[in-house]
Amino acid sequence: MNNFSIVIVCKNEEAVIEYLLQSAQAVTDDIVVYDNGSTDNTIAIAQKYSARVVQGVWEGYGKTKCKAMELAKHDWVLSLDADEALDTELQNTLNHLSFSNEKIVYRIPFKSFLGDKHLRWGEWGGDSHIRLFNRKVVQWDGADVHEKLLMPPGVKEEVLKGSVLHRTMQDTVEYSHKMVKYALLNAEKYFQQGKEATWVKRYLAPRFTFLKYYIFQAGFLDGWEGLLCARMTAFYTSLKYARLHELQILARKRK
Repeated sequence: MNNFSIVIVCKNEEAVIEYLLQSAQAVTDDIVVYDNGSTDNTIAIAQKYSARVVQGVWEGYGKTKCKAMELAKHDWVLSLDADEALDTELQNTLNHLSFSNEKIVYRIPFKSFLGDKHLRWGEWGGDSHIRLFNRKVVQWDGADVHEKLLMPPGVKEEVLKGSVLHRTMQDTVEYSHKMVKYALLNAEKYFQQGKEATWVKRYLAPRFTFLKYYIFQAGFLDGWEGLLCARMTAFYTSLKYARLHELQILARKRK
């Protein structure tokens, strides 16, 4: 097996995590599942696939991922979410990777699904992320939401062959819950950063977001699911700036 670890932060992911674990055991001898209080069968499923399960508290996306990464046996880490899995081509690529240069980070193409629908266009089409890196060189930042990788000068990026299969949402109920959650969290983040919910952001940004993903990036080619995705992202944008505006009004009243 290759000398890299797969690190997963999760909670109540019994519906999807088995797909990931099945694909992960083909490429590494170290799978870390950092569980944040699952009450379903997530832990039992992880143990079935010989993953190392560690339970810890939730401290926001960035800090929690950093804690989980410290538990890895290897310095090379592939960071994945429970609703992701490795396709056969990516498994083959990882099994032949040398991991000889710690100053390289690897970007991986994503194929995203809404239910059983592969989203080829719009926001999710052509998606890719840097997920494989050496933790001695690269770390997650401490952001509560929309965490980013901190990469020092001199780090080079390469794209791997194959894809991560991302089961974004199972249905509209899960989709709407996630959009509300992320919108409110990001509003708090923006408020702490001192960003302003301007008139343009509150009134025009949601409309432009819809046009961008549905028209300009051809989300309409994904049919009904493409329309749903564009509307959901526009709703997320609207709610995010509405909540930020609300937080700013409350802050002014306290002064």
